[in-house]
Amino acid sequence: MPYFIYRVFPFRRLERVEVLPAFSAASARAKLLRADPGLPADCTIKVIFAEDENHAEDLLTQVRESTPGVVGDE
Repeated sequence: MPYFIYRVFPFRRLERVEVLPAFSAASARAKLLRADPGLPADCTIKVIFAEDENHAEDLLTQVRESTPGVVGDE
């Protein structure tokens, strides 16, 4: 399965940047993209491991529940 790199904007707007076969290459590319001074302030760079583009976008748009814990136990 490939690694997808996405630009994630508010309201779950996604832009696929690149697809790479290895984590090390995807991680290095994502770090370069995050360091780019031209990156919009409301944009984050995400790397996701998925079967295909549809699966990657589905995973990126899912709302993750916070883990239960004791208040103040951060």
